[in-house]
Amino acid sequence: MASSLTCAGMVWAFLSFLCAATSCVGFFMPYWLLGSQLEKSVSFGTFRRCSYPVRDESRQTTVMVEQCGRYASFQAIPSAEWRICTVVTGLGCGLLLLVALTALMGCCVSELISRTVGRVAGGIQFLGGLLIGSGCALYPLGWDSEEVRQTCGNLSNQFELGTCHIGWAYYCTGGGAAAAMLVCTWLACFSGKKQKQYPY
Repeated sequence: MASSLTCAGMVWAFLSFLCAATSCVGFFMPYWLLGSQLEKSVSFGTFRRCSYPVRDESRQTTVMVEQCGRYASFQAIPSAEWRICTVVTGLGCGLLLLVALTALMGCCVSELISRTVGRVAGGIQFLGGLLIGSGCALYPLGWDSEEVRQTCGNLSNQFELGTCHIGWAYYCTGGGAAAAMLVCTWLACFSGKKQKQYPY
């Protein structure tokens, strides 16, 4: 099976897929911020959360529903910063995934990725990583929302966690983006073979 990638390109394709998968899984999982409420573990992502309080009218008390899910609507996301973070990070993950799938196709299809296409793909990866990084930087601005304050002992504020702590999904998302920006972007410059010149 012919390939349009050099040896460095093969490494780039594998790492691109790994970085994209890591960022996408981290983005989808609701474990960016971890805390507790009513003695139950609570976690938040940008557009999902696990465990939420519900008023039980029969017992006239608030109980925690221990399940994970998306917010009912885009507007139901607790803060404007998290809404922006969701869009920006999702777009960045989409770009990383697009380049990763194209790179993997380059392993099997001859003359798909030239040196120029590799460099453009690297630029797209850099942009994707930058968008995800921006989303991760915006995320702490939403820690002053009422939902987060209830979970973090009413002590949280922008860039102040209170009793909560950062979860593994936040690190996965940011780590995948950083690796894509620093390593994959550089490898992309050496990924494509020089195109053959045809006489016609």
